[in-house]
Amino acid sequence: MNKPTKVIISGGGTGGHIFPALSIAESLKAIDPAIDILFVGALGKMEMEKVPAAGYPIKGLPVAGLQRKLSLKNLALPFKVIRSVRMAGKILKEFQPDVAVGVGGFASAPLLWSASHRGIPTLIQEQNSYAGLTNKIVGKRAKTICTAYEGMEKFFPKDRIILTGNPIRGEINPPTAEQRREGYTFYNLDPAQKTLFVVGGSLGCRTLNRTMMHWIESGAAAKAGYQVIWQCGKYYKEEVDAFVAAHPAANVHHYDFIRRMDLAYAVADVIVSRAGAGTISELCVAGKATIFVPSPNVAEDHQTHNAMALVNKEAALMVRDAEAVEKLMPEAEVLLGDGARIAALEANIRKLGRKDAGEVIAREVLKLIKEQ
Repeated sequence: MNKPTKVIISGGGTGGHIFPALSIAESLKAIDPAIDILFVGALGKMEMEKVPAAGYPIKGLPVAGLQRKLSLKNLALPFKVIRSVRMAGKILKEFQPDVAVGVGGFASAPLLWSASHRGIPTLIQEQNSYAGLTNKIVGKRAKTICTAYEGMEKFFPKDRIILTGNPIRGEINPPTAEQRREGYTFYNLDPAQKTLFVVGGSLGCRTLNRTMMHWIESGAAAKAGYQVIWQCGKYYKEEVDAFVAAHPAANVHHYDFIRRMDLAYAVADVIVSRAGAGTISELCVAGKATIFVPSPNVAEDHQTHNAMALVNKEAALMVRDAEAVEKLMPEAEVLLGDGARIAALEANIRKLGRKDAGEVIAREVLKLIKEQ
């Protein structure tokens, strides 16, 4: 009996890394149900919960990221890296993968470095338009580099780059009329009103929350002729719950977590969002008119690069984080009232959608194994 193909997938730290990794795993399983997949992540990070919940085994490394502000934590970093490299080597020796896949985040560096030095072929998936530090390092020895944006040869060898797009969650598709009707019921919305969806990510976004609070406190919410789904994030739940209790607004529906993202996309006429690569990829497939507010608190300001890649193609709008409290909601209101511009943004962003990215990357993974 032939032994099953073995693939190790490393990376994580945020949902933006974890969801693409799981999508690649699901695509591999769809092609070869017998494939054996092991994940490697960072101890204490969300992948240690999300990956087992999806049905896959995971090993954790004690590696941590470099603190950009002066911190005593940085003194321990070299020791964590050395220990993580040793642990990665042990994992590789025990699992004996045919190929190693990295999806970014500091958890993937020790594993891919160890794999490439043991002659195991490696593939990396870069989600952003500005490559992350980890992928720039491990990309030097990677056999294949899958990217979501054009022009990535400034970071990686051109002959190893394949433009694949970012893998997204399977339930994200262009919304149907049936989903839209279901979404109005699910979120207790009025089908006769326009809907704005403000989403700050699973942990939340202080800037978007401050913007919403300012808008409600100013009295503008009470005068608005539209309704809002406001995802405030688990981190800010108590603060926002208390604010809404003190400042009720019948047309604002707030949630710490969006349990049916497909339905939220379906009912939204306009979306306001951070500019993480995974979110952008979902919005391209869903084909939604979007105003991005890039986070300034990310490496190399990559969210601004992500957003501008769409703005330059007239596929989205952008408001800078520092200007959001004053400018964001007025701009969103103008866009909600401009059906022609919404239609143009939807048409342009839809051109950038890649629903099959997970399968394309999975086939590149299997191709590397055959070439060995």
